[in-house]
Amino acid sequence: MAKKTVLNEAHRELGARMVDFAGFDMPVQYAGVTEEHHAVRSSAGLFDVSHMGEFFVEGPGAEALLQHATPNDVAKLKPGRAHYSSLLTEQATFVDDLLVYRLGPESFMVVVNASNVEKDWNWLAAARDRLAGDLPGEARMEDRSEATALLAIQGPRAVEALEACFEPEGEDGRKPSELKYYGLRVGGRVAGQPTTVISRTGYTGEDGFEIYMPVEGAVAAWQALLAHEAVSPAGLGARDTLRLECGMALYGNDIDDTTTPIEAGLKWTVKLGKGDFTGRDVLARQVEEGVSQTLTGLEITGRGIARHGHPVVRGGETVGRVTSGTRCPTVDKAVALAYLPPALAEPGTELAVDVRGREVSAVVVELPFYSRPK
Repeated sequence: MAKKTVLNEAHRELGARMVDFAGFDMPVQYAGVTEEHHAVRSSAGLFDVSHMGEFFVEGPGAEALLQHATPNDVAKLKPGRAHYSSLLTEQATFVDDLLVYRLGPESFMVVVNASNVEKDWNWLAAARDRLAGDLPGEARMEDRSEATALLAIQGPRAVEALEACFEPEGEDGRKPSELKYYGLRVGGRVAGQPTTVISRTGYTGEDGFEIYMPVEGAVAAWQALLAHEAVSPAGLGARDTLRLECGMALYGNDIDDTTTPIEAGLKWTVKLGKGDFTGRDVLARQVEEGVSQTLTGLEITGRGIARHGHPVVRGGETVGRVTSGTRCPTVDKAVALAYLPPALAEPGTELAVDVRGREVSAVVVELPFYSRPK
């Protein structure tokens, strides 16, 4: 039986179409994917992403543990900042992609994908046990996933809507509008309900915020945010088209245990100069010698939609594979992400996608497909 977030009944009351996603009963759409997509681009959309996992890692050994377990440079994260990173195998392939939040000098929150909560927890715990004698102190881990609700409000009017029901609390008096991109504040109230963390990142390419809070206050916060005239509920369908337009990778589609950050165009998350970490030797070799495949943007110029798993062909030979694809509402084009040999990944290269036995023309384009106006 699928799990339910605390907002499950609220979604049903709004007439959401529910689907099983990562073992959770989740809303895929309300009014419709295209309408919700445009609402996020033009105003503000509110997503329930409470299915995500939240691990808290604390103590004098916390930084060293995360520094060894992830490729980005945790030591450079100041309290009140977050960054995008990953857990990697010894072969430098993805266990998962994740966000690392530094809440304090010895306090971190790690946010992982819903489908990987148990796997990631075991992976990180095994790394802690393996490093125990080398850590400068204890690294306490706590899985607060089931106790934490997560609301994401995204769009050009997100800050206006969030601040309409936000109250600062504690030593940090900053409002959401005062947070920098990938900044965060600990605490504060939304609709009178206490929050754990409010951050300013996003998975849509728009300005937006994540509200982590105890599950007990999530319904009140959800209702208060939706009461703002700028805000519409948005489901996982729009979340997918929004992130694809911006060229953002989805675990299980575009990145998995067969791909590395260098191949996925995520070299910027890999800090080889910070010292040893899991998968470092493989990544260093790929940086030096190059890779055999690279994640690339395709615009579908023929009649058809490329989907995950479709072969990319040239001259009748398969040269790559599509990892994500659909028609994206803002750019009003069928687009796709695909792994291709670097020699075929130059913008302007003409290819085709095998869509159920029919070759549909495509051309390589630069990523992202869409960028928010400055």
